[in-house]
Amino acid sequence: MSSELIELVLEEAAEKMDAAVSHAREEFSTVRTGRASSALFEKLTAQAYGVEMRLQELASFAVPEARMLVVTPHDIANLEVIERAIVNANMGLTPSNDGRVIRLNFPPLTEERRRDLARVVGGMAEDAKQRVNAVRRAARKDLDDLEHDGGVSSDDIQRAEGQLDAQKDARIAAIDEAQAQKEKELMEV
Repeated sequence: MSSELIELVLEEAAEKMDAAVSHAREEFSTVRTGRASSALFEKLTAQAYGVEMRLQELASFAVPEARMLVVTPHDIANLEVIERAIVNANMGLTPSNDGRVIRLNFPPLTEERRRDLARVVGGMAEDAKQRVNAVRRAARKDLDDLEHDGGVSSDDIQRAEGQLDAQKDARIAAIDEAQAQKEKELMEV
């Protein structure tokens, strides 16, 4: 019974830590690297058909060249709505509309802007690490509560805390790796 409770706490912590790592990777994908990517538009929404919809539901995205993204609306009537959403997103991109598709040219990033974006990515990574540590603290508290309620030996709790720390260290390393990869992408010219 006691080992099952410990395993439950560890599994729940692992799931939450994995979610924090996944969230960090998603956040990193929204940072512009100078290359065209539809990931920049995953969170953008536009008012269409009387409701707020994600751009990915309103259009398809293609990358014909490294620095160009073509947005093709599923319904031509939404072309202006999509264009307005892109302009309002304030990404430093100027949409070009030919009546059927929207073309977005991604200008090369300056060295200063690359460094700024690397700092932004660093902040995102730090937030993700804090989320992982918060999950670890909550799981440690749950383990301590199990020990105080009785039925679980302190040796079992110590082993579980070691496993919990190993889980945390692995997730922190994954965040660091994803951050390093994104910073490498940013600094490529």
